[in-house]
Amino acid sequence: MRDQRTSLREVTRDAVRARISATAIDLFAEHGFDEVTVEQVAAEVGISTRSFNRYFPAKEDAVIGDTAAWGEHVREALVARPLDEPVWDSLRHSFLSLLALSDAHDDRQKRAIRVLGSTPSLRARNLEKHLQWEQLLSPVVASRSRGDDAEVRARAIVQSSLACFDVAIATWARRDETRSPAQLVTACFAALRDS
Repeated sequence: MRDQRTSLREVTRDAVRARISATAIDLFAEHGFDEVTVEQVAAEVGISTRSFNRYFPAKEDAVIGDTAAWGEHVREALVARPLDEPVWDSLRHSFLSLLALSDAHDDRQKRAIRVLGSTPSLRARNLEKHLQWEQLLSPVVASRSRGDDAEVRARAIVQSSLACFDVAIATWARRDETRSPAQLVTACFAALRDS
């Protein structure tokens, strides 16, 4: 019985978190990230500022989301890939597995990406994600490499894969783009592999 209550609590918490994030993204897209306060988002949702901060320690987090959990998912997917598979292909599959977690590639997600791209503090937070994910993924990539420069090569490969992922997602977020995020990730990874 206790597990069901915990699970229900988690489901409820996730739903509230999603509602706060959706409201914040809508407000940021309409008025600009820097023009909207946490207090305004909280009021629009019907919660206190303190409650907002329990769900999101910083305003940026309402747009960026839980990058640590997503990075860990990509790392776990990478570790699970066959050892004889080329590392570049393993990274591509790992990023694609992240996209598969959400099949709701909707207008709100596109607006969130556009808000991120137009807001310096969010772009800075995205760079923090890159560093965090590099620390998670580089040791896995390095373990599949040989030679004295395995660590440097691994970091360069991981940063290149992150750039491919970001370009794909930013391209998808354009209003006129019809390809899916997965198609764009595949195209970006292929562009570097084939160059």
